Amino acid sequence: MSGVLKTCPRLPRSLTEATRRGVPDGSPKSGRQVVLVTGASCGLGLAIGRRLIGEQHRRDLHLVLTARKASLSRFAEEGIFERDDVWIRELDVTSAEERLAVVGEIASKLGGVDVLINNAGVAYRSCVEHVTEPERLHQMNINFRSPIELTRCVLPGMREKRRGKIINISSVGGMMAMPTMSVYSASKFALEGASEALYYEVKPWNISVTLVQPGFMRSDAFEKVPYTNLSAQAFADGDHPYYAHYHHMDRFIARAMHRAVATPDSVAKKVVRVIRQNSPPLRVYGSVDAVLFSVMRRTMPRRFYNWFLYRNLPKIRDWGRT
Repeated sequence: MSGVLKTCPRLPRSLTEATRRGVPDGSPKSGRQVVLVTGASCGLGLAIGRRLIGEQHRRDLHLVLTARKASLSRFAEEGIFERDDVWIRELDVTSAEERLAVVGEIASKLGGVDVLINNAGVAYRSCVEHVTEPERLHQMNINFRSPIELTRCVLPGMREKRRGKIINISSVGGMMAMPTMSVYSASKFALEGASEALYYEVKPWNISVTLVQPGFMRSDAFEKVPYTNLSAQAFADGDHPYYAHYHHMDRFIARAMHRAVATPDSVAKKVVRVIRQNSPPLRVYGSVDAVLFSVMRRTMPRRFYNWFLYRNLPKIRDWGRT
């Protein structure tokens, strides 16, 4: 049995079959779009959900907002409740069973997903030396493997309807790597590469693929980024060889986020704009610093670019002194 059959639900073989079974076909005549959002209970995902709810008075959208079981209560805390055109569903993106359940329910009751927003993600604050294999695989699983698996589940239905949108929330970390965020960058680089290939693969069916690349956003989200066991030990020990790395990068990123112009809501606004567009681009910059880093990467000689970034790391002369 193929991997697709193991991980993805059976969708209606045709739009005609869907109609016979009483499933809305989501055709252009109805004008409705079914939007599935992962990691929608907090941060950028919550902002995207709010924006889309606000968009419902302008467009016929059916929203499926998802989160892990432990986070579902946050929706009510944020004033978001289930109704006919807003579903709230449990979804741990790493669970094949839960992916099957959510996509299967949408396929059978709504005719399939029209827009998939892969937002769920996790980051560890750690240098390469301080990430164990289980921690590394956990982060890659959430940030890369799971969105690709969920994408695989919705693509057959999109191909059948010959339209759809895949929106993957990437990061500046997907265009440039930042010290102490090594595996996070690795996961976003992987997502960028797979999404770019997918862009060409599904374009013949009028399916668009867009990477939204936020940079620093004004929020307290970075304060909640977990350390690995080894990186936490290094950060707590002033004599540790990597102490300066964590100490200075922690302060630098915290300042950058608190001073940032971009907010989760401003990035969410860009995501909604992608949904509105008939032919959205492959990449959308989510913040001013994302534009800046992209220009630097494309215009500076590579060797100078790497030297320039290294020399401008916070208090780099203190690094590696112990």
